[in-house]
Amino acid sequence: MSQTRRHLRPALFLAAVSARVPTTRVAARRGLSAWPAPQEPGMEYQDAVRTLNTLQTNAGYLEQVKRQRGDPQTQLEAMKLYLARSGLQVEDLDQLNIIHVTGTKGKGSTCAFTERILRSYGLKTGFFSSPHLVQVRERIRINGRPISPELFTKHFWHLYHRLEESKDSSSCVSMPAYFRFLTLMAFHVFLQEKVDLAVVEVGIGGAYDCTNIIRKPVVCGISSLGLDHTSILGDTVEKIAWQKGGIFKRGVPAFTVLQPDGPLAVLRDRAQQISCPLYLCPPLEALEEGGPPLTLGLEGEHQRSNAALALQLARCWLQQKDHRGLGELKVSRPSLLRQMPLAPVFQPTTHMRHGLRDTEWLGRTQVLRRGPLTWYLDGAHTASSMQACVRWFCQALHRHPRPGRGPEVRVLLFNSTGDRDPVTLLKLLQPCQFDYAVFCPNLTEVSTAGNADQQNFMVTLDQVLLRCLAHQEHWSRLEEEQAGPEPGAPASLLLAPHPPEAHSAASSLVFSCISHALQWISQGRDPVFQPPDPPQGLLAHAVAGSGADVLREAAAIHVLVTGSLHLVGGVLKLLEPSLSQ
Repeated sequence: MSQTRRHLRPALFLAAVSARVPTTRVAARRGLSAWPAPQEPGMEYQDAVRTLNTLQTNAGYLEQVKRQRGDPQTQLEAMKLYLARSGLQVEDLDQLNIIHVTGTKGKGSTCAFTERILRSYGLKTGFFSSPHLVQVRERIRINGRPISPELFTKHFWHLYHRLEESKDSSSCVSMPAYFRFLTLMAFHVFLQEKVDLAVVEVGIGGAYDCTNIIRKPVVCGISSLGLDHTSILGDTVEKIAWQKGGIFKRGVPAFTVLQPDGPLAVLRDRAQQISCPLYLCPPLEALEEGGPPLTLGLEGEHQRSNAALALQLARCWLQQKDHRGLGELKVSRPSLLRQMPLAPVFQPTTHMRHGLRDTEWLGRTQVLRRGPLTWYLDGAHTASSMQACVRWFCQALHRHPRPGRGPEVRVLLFNSTGDRDPVTLLKLLQPCQFDYAVFCPNLTEVSTAGNADQQNFMVTLDQVLLRCLAHQEHWSRLEEEQAGPEPGAPASLLLAPHPPEAHSAASSLVFSCISHALQWISQGRDPVFQPPDPPQGLLAHAVAGSGADVLREAAAIHVLVTGSLHLVGGVLKLLEPSLSQ
């Protein structure tokens, strides 16, 4: 065991001391064996979600994915079979007037902008996205709102029983896995609700994604590309671009934002191979020229690229459906950039402007101001999205009024999951000059038995705590190495010198759950988050004790929560209790 890890062990013990007894029981429950579905399930929402969670660890499905990874057509054929067993055919999906969107960074925000723009025209919208933040029903929305617990429960059991009744005894996989099941359920909901259109966000990739069963979308979009899910999609941006371009369909218009030359060339070639008309979105500035500036409901400069793509997707949908109110064209002749045709430059309509302004997308560049505490929430989990997050956070701090008296404290709350590189992400966060770095798993409480929406059977509690320890160790090493700003670092990412209250390699802590982390950070000063007394031993560690004094006396506390959308969702669940209702 390394010297650093031996040094970290006491911090983990003290931070999780109150959870020591239940940890073994929880870990056993959260092993890789799925709970059996209840024989006579109740009709309550939580019962439906618990049964849905059993599909997270279908061992047969995982083995099937490994075998079929090199053949996306095989996976799509399997999805067609599930669709047929559910009572639908692929042709039925053609009725949904789908806008299909993929990308690495900003695809969810692009979908949110697009849906809100079209809803401002009075259209009835469906919206399928992932992951959820607080409740799984957030993934399926009608007119921008998550479907009700009652509607979720009704559709869940109808689909679940239909698949159970139609299973083939010769097949080792009788039920689709978690995301596939929800994709099927979204299609059923949208058809029954008779939506005018459905915005569908790709889960992972494009060619391999189960949403790619859609054969006739109205329009497709690809947001910014970068490295993510490299073990599945490939280890270069060009390979990932090939995967994302898998959603292109013959004759269906597609739009993308400005990309680096390599991936842009891949997208262009992919589209040309199947006669898919692909257009490059002009920057938002071109659409604003000659008119008032556009106001976006989502903060951050990087959201302008997502908004520009959303405007093109919405306008193209309206045009294909012969809808009025497309916006006056500013440029009548098509032009080329990087051997690709530019999308139309037009004057956004009033409906479009209102849609962009009124867009809400929780957990992405979101700010909550609570007394002396300001929470900055952004689910950035790739290098490019973390760079954008840091710019947004630093700019927000510059705009924030300085407290008249008392110190100002900056706190990082971080976690990362999957095959993401935490060292790269943490290094990008160094210019923010945090006084404390806090690490915890994506668990609102040590035990999630009463919260089915946030259960994850794919990992054990011990595994996620060890990963948090590794994050703390990486952070400590980065702090020790940092003698000052990295040479050549972009000035826009750096803040003015910030006299830290306790800025050292030792100013980091690991907590066993989000609730304990928030209790230490807020010190009872958040007027909404007022949990019971902290567990015994929470402040026993030296850094926890001294830091608590600093946080109680601080005139302003700025907390950046990032690294994982699931972490952001857990924080929102505690800070915004209304989201759980």
